Amino acid sequence: MPVLSGRLSGLTTRGRCLLAAGAATAVCAVVLDERDLLRVGVFVALLPLLALLLAARTRRIVRVERELDPARVPVDVEVSVVLQLQGGALLGALSLVDAAPDAAGPQADAPPRFTVHRLSSRGTATLTYPLRPVLRGVHRVGPAIGTAGDPLGLAEFERELAGADRLLVLPRVVPLRGLPPAVGTGEGTPGAALAHQGQGASDVLIRPYRQGDEMRRVHWRSSARHDELMVRLEERPWRGGMTLLLDRRDAAHRGRGADSSLEFAVSLAASIGVHLLERGEPCTLVTEDGTALVPAGISGGREPMLDALAALRPSARTDLAGPDLTTGTDVLAVLGALGPGQVEALLARSSGIGHAVLLDTTTWDPASASARGRGSAAGHAAALRRAGWQVAVATAGASPARVWDDLVLGAAPDAVQGGRS
Repeated sequence: MPVLSGRLSGLTTRGRCLLAAGAATAVCAVVLDERDLLRVGVFVALLPLLALLLAARTRRIVRVERELDPARVPVDVEVSVVLQLQGGALLGALSLVDAAPDAAGPQADAPPRFTVHRLSSRGTATLTYPLRPVLRGVHRVGPAIGTAGDPLGLAEFERELAGADRLLVLPRVVPLRGLPPAVGTGEGTPGAALAHQGQGASDVLIRPYRQGDEMRRVHWRSSARHDELMVRLEERPWRGGMTLLLDRRDAAHRGRGADSSLEFAVSLAASIGVHLLERGEPCTLVTEDGTALVPAGISGGREPMLDALAALRPSARTDLAGPDLTTGTDVLAVLGALGPGQVEALLARSSGIGHAVLLDTTTWDPASASARGRGSAAGHAAALRRAGWQVAVATAGASPARVWDDLVLGAAPDAVQGGRS
């Protein structure tokens, strides 16, 4: 009996009812010695079994291949998914469902669910749907599950027609400009800023005049426009590279999904890394424990770095202790929430010039922010500044470009607010 049940497992409720009715009719016909009724019963009982064979045939002959175009995209860039079906003639409808996670961004008006009634004369069909990923990461698109049935809906079989494919979604990168003015005061190989001298207008950044600034740095055109003295920031060579530290500790971040403080930190780190590499400046990207995200010896510039950031996962670490960060380079840290003693732990790892973007993570989750938590970011920023670091504090809603400008311009110790002009 279990064997028979397994063989008939492809029957729908309608098919099982029809099979039971045919069998009952045949039994009654034998008891009543009604040959015509027996023929009807046998026909009714055989109909779902024939449908079972047809559905099984469709399941065996159909093959599906998936193509992602492209398979590596930044966040919020559309991906076209193409499903190519191949096989013989369909004797019933084929329902096809392609699994796609919410983070990969299937659109509401084009979900990955299809019903195919027939293939072309060549035995093929092409199905296409769009994805617009909303969150960086390594996403699995698939598997594609096909359900084959017969025209009467008496039997159906479910089968995996295509496995899963890898969709790599890169963090959002925004264009940045300029370099922090305090960087590169020591000796070292000149960076790209010097290499571009004499090649037209430079990327000029300005800020209000401060006591002690040299008059030769006054930008007179901007001063006339703003009706106050404005000073031009001159780019200087880096001392020998930059160690870019990304704090990925899960306990140091707030918020969920694409709007979390961790995703903001990853986007900012990606933007800074790309900005430095495009200017020809050496840059090493490490996590809070000192692990290099891109192993030494891998070349290719921005692509390996973005791939590594796309696959970055939060860390269970709770502290910032680790190996020395200043092997002849400056340090630029993108930090989440800091706890007691963590500023000192970070300073102990860096003996050179330090720059930091400190995220006020309480603004990403105001409901859980305590009165003490709301002031902790400003207090830790002040401690870093007393140690000689240049610091910008960012809140939820700020853009990475605005945070970077605040760090480059050496702005006053105020948080970079979202929507600030």
